[in-house]
Amino acid sequence: MNVSYWAWGLTLVALMALLLGDLLIIGRHPHEPRIRESVAWVGFYVGLALAFGLWIWAGYGATYAAEFYTGWLTEYSLSVDNLFVFVIIMSRFVVPRPYQQKVLLVGIILALVMRGVFIAAGGLLVSRFVWVFYLFGAFLVYTAVKLARHRQEDEQFQENIVIRWSRRAFPMSPGYDHARLTTVVDGRRMVTPMLIVMIAIGSTDLVFAVDSIPAIFGITKEPYLVFTANVFALMGLRQLYFLIGGLLDRLIYLNVGLAVVLGFVGVKMLVEALADNNLPFVNGGRPFTWAPHVPIWLSLAVILVTLAAATGASMIKSSRDRRRAAPLPTSPAPPA
Repeated sequence: MNVSYWAWGLTLVALMALLLGDLLIIGRHPHEPRIRESVAWVGFYVGLALAFGLWIWAGYGATYAAEFYTGWLTEYSLSVDNLFVFVIIMSRFVVPRPYQQKVLLVGIILALVMRGVFIAAGGLLVSRFVWVFYLFGAFLVYTAVKLARHRQEDEQFQENIVIRWSRRAFPMSPGYDHARLTTVVDGRRMVTPMLIVMIAIGSTDLVFAVDSIPAIFGITKEPYLVFTANVFALMGLRQLYFLIGGLLDRLIYLNVGLAVVLGFVGVKMLVEALADNNLPFVNGGRPFTWAPHVPIWLSLAVILVTLAAATGASMIKSSRDRRRAAPLPTSPAPPA
């Protein structure tokens, strides 16, 4: 895929303009978006991703468009999983609802920066060392097993070393001062809990980037598609948080679906690493002729079916649980 510098430049400028516009809207009008507003924004960003895929199709072919759609869908589903942790962090630090938008947008920008660094490093490794796919594939399979064994209802947010250090290093005010990061209390400059929340979101984004970048490289090796799929997956995540925030606890099988997706991509990477093997201590440095290259249409079909099945099963299970938990109607007392 030969992407010109002009295409890279225009893409970066357009995406930066969207992010800056989003930041300007939040800065001038911090509020909790209504459902109608959230639906419109999520639809807008999803429409942009679909249109971008069509542009890839027209300019570079159907195969690259399919790779973009598959990578975007995978990263988008992993980003939805991020929302579970975001909800826990917001609840843990009791962030006022009107100011959660700013936290989310800053977190998304930090995630973009971190993933950009990981993509650059991963692209350099992938282009030079085929054996990296063995490591990426094994890591994804391990992550899938760990995710499948994880009970969502037992999920708790544990403060990492960066957050604990920040609490000790910075004097913190007892409460929030709107969405400000610092405030003055009794003549003394202090940080507000908002700064600690952003540190928590940013450090959590780093952990998720470690999981998501190997997954996208298992679908496409094109840096342009890897980058744009990640950006489009993160754009609109803020509005999606408010749109489905109340439904997240109903997606009880999402972790299972994501585990299947990551496991599939991990096995796909391992099989294709065997097909392109050049390690001298594995099969004498020769490729394994029996190892196939999984077609991108099969990857897209597996991911779509898996996520649809996990979502449908979650809705059915949560509906049954609510009906069972509902109190039985009481019969009226007989007349005296």
